[in-house]
Amino acid sequence: MLDGHVTVRRPCPRPDPGRRSARGGPVKQGLHDVSGTGLPRPRAVVRRASVRGQILDALRSALTTGELCPGEVYSAPVLGERFGVSATPVREAMQQLALEGAVEVVPNRGFRVVQRGARELAELAEVRALLEVPVLLRLAGTVPAARFAELRPLAEDTARAAGAGCPARYAEADRAFHRALLALAANEQLLRIAEDLHRRAQWPLAATPPRQHRAVLLRDAAQHTALLDALASGDGDLVGDLVAEHFAQRDQ
Repeated sequence: MLDGHVTVRRPCPRPDPGRRSARGGPVKQGLHDVSGTGLPRPRAVVRRASVRGQILDALRSALTTGELCPGEVYSAPVLGERFGVSATPVREAMQQLALEGAVEVVPNRGFRVVQRGARELAELAEVRALLEVPVLLRLAGTVPAARFAELRPLAEDTARAAGAGCPARYAEADRAFHRALLALAANEQLLRIAEDLHRRAQWPLAATPPRQHRAVLLRDAAQHTALLDALASGDGDLVGDLVAEHFAQRDQ
């Protein structure tokens, strides 16, 4: 946060000079360096096909990392200026986040980041468990072990992101793992609802000290591998215990 404006960073981006914004210039994000060197900080380039989708992804990452602060109001024109795009794609992305419950519209001012409480996190964890535990128990008894082995690279991705201590990278890897796991149930409605609940559960209550956050991510990632082992062995009791623990720690 600087002078009331948010610095939105995407994890490990690479420049792409060929990408153009809605104004005809490169789509950019981030603020100039204020370290006193006088040199501009390199700007990350948003690389997805849709400008609105690019901004939406960046704003979701900012919510995950806490760069968009709960209770603060952000205007679309100001954020658009920081991204190097018009206010329109920012406003459209914010309206999507409002539908997801991340922000609320403040007439004539912009969008306020919703202040969430521990009770909401606990409720999200409970709903996710009610939805996913029965599905995973069914998968443990019907899906061949080799199918679970195919998901190990995704579990390893979460471990690497946790080790790097990068909340945005971890959030993306975590969703990819759970999405692939639930996809084994071949239920598109389940995937859609579970993805929405999962994303909401990843928005932090407040800024977490880096070491503490890294420890939580490492513990969470380790449970992914343990869960795959339990599923492959068909141990329904252990699957239930692991998933219940996995969701319960989200409200800690």
